[in-house]
Amino acid sequence: MRCWIPLIVLLLSLIFIPTIKADQPNIVIIYTDDFGYGDVGCYEGANVKTPNIDRLAKEGIKFTDAHCSAATCTPSRYTLLTGSYAFRNERARILAGSAGLIIDPKLDTLPRVLGNAGYKTAVVGKWHLGLGEGDVDWNGKVAPGPNEVGFDYHFLIPATGDRTPCVYLEQHRVVDLDPNDPIQVSYGKRIDFSPSGKEARDTLKMDWSHGHNSTIVNGISRIGWMTGGKKTRWVDEDMADRITEKAVDFIRQYKEKPFFLYFSTHDIHVPRVPHARFVGKSGMGPRGDCIIQTDWCVGQLLDTLDEMKLADNTLVLFASDNGPVLDDGYKDDANEKLGSHDPNGPYRAGKYSLFEGGTRTPFLARFPGRIEPGTTSAALLGQVDLPTTIAKLCDAKIPNSAFPDSRDATSTLFGKDKTGRPHLVHEVRGAQGLRLGQWKYVPKSTHDNLGPWINAKIPAGGALYDLSNDIAERKNLSQKEPAKLQELKDRLAKIRKSGDKE
Repeated sequence: MRCWIPLIVLLLSLIFIPTIKADQPNIVIIYTDDFGYGDVGCYEGANVKTPNIDRLAKEGIKFTDAHCSAATCTPSRYTLLTGSYAFRNERARILAGSAGLIIDPKLDTLPRVLGNAGYKTAVVGKWHLGLGEGDVDWNGKVAPGPNEVGFDYHFLIPATGDRTPCVYLEQHRVVDLDPNDPIQVSYGKRIDFSPSGKEARDTLKMDWSHGHNSTIVNGISRIGWMTGGKKTRWVDEDMADRITEKAVDFIRQYKEKPFFLYFSTHDIHVPRVPHARFVGKSGMGPRGDCIIQTDWCVGQLLDTLDEMKLADNTLVLFASDNGPVLDDGYKDDANEKLGSHDPNGPYRAGKYSLFEGGTRTPFLARFPGRIEPGTTSAALLGQVDLPTTIAKLCDAKIPNSAFPDSRDATSTLFGKDKTGRPHLVHEVRGAQGLRLGQWKYVPKSTHDNLGPWINAKIPAGGALYDLSNDIAERKNLSQKEPAKLQELKDRLAKIRKSGDKE
């Protein structure tokens, strides 16, 4: 009888190992660009139909007090993948299209931690975290990049749609590159002496309002100069289709394995140039049409998960990298055709601002069997906590040095914790604000220069708001509540010095 015991143990172990693997959920993060709180149909302020995105709310949970980490894109994306507030890395700010990689390849990033746990990992879409080591040669292997920080596969918009180079990058190489037509990119000296957006303004399919007046690609002038690579240059109208196809292909290819897909849309960032089948569908011009286009992209991913019978074991997250912006460099009628649509909902300001509208954005989560369908949570949730939360869900080992500002927010994500984070840092352009429960500290930073939409005069000592009865942040209580103001300042100073896990 005893001779059978080792054999029984071996057989049980062989049965047990695949059971653990089968329980590892797939992870899909749909990370949109410049979506405000009110830019999704199921949120207050919206006057646009987004049935596919709304499906995530109906089948999962909608958060009303969820925040990206910064009011601009690169810092939020850095935090999402590293679990570290971007202010800890002075290079984590809005980058030129030729900037070097700002994530240290030695870091234990979210994709690396998941990869070590047996996941296949991919980033498809906008990157804007730098590539190479500076002064990139776009005609050879462009590295280090996503693969060096933990992703198995990448298909990228290297920076943003309004910046050169206007090419796709797949597995370190520019797609469709012709070696006889080499690419050069410059963010200083002019290298492209064909007519620029400033010189040939009357030829553009979309006029610029400020800044975007250098090299013309696809009838749209961009930030930065570019020469060569005529066959590689993207067509903006096809961009959503192209990246969605790559994301769907990744899901199909790895349907038998646990996977992590970071699907980073370009919409609704400028230039807003939707495919012809979406033009005019919103009645709000290109910005609204691009929202509908994004909703289509989401639908394609959800349909693929259904088709592959993966939906029941997949956590799908929908979020944005910062709050909304209307005129962001192109004349696309974003203001003129807005109508009753309110991109930031009831909150103040948007992109580039430390007010709530800058970081409080849509956040939806669906995980059948783990998240109750059709629920709403007012808990304070920060994207900074996603690395730890996702790693825990995936039974991945988190090294002690990883994710210094990231907490396990599983109970919040699943709707069990109704309070959420005790405090949360917001940042923009080197300045940091703080939420402490319903209290909000906004320092004097760059707000005075951001135009009438923000229209703020922050005093030298900063402003204090009580969001429990002033969600629009109009009543500065810094003079009436000096002790509370100092409490928030002290807490922020402590967080700056150490990780934010207390």
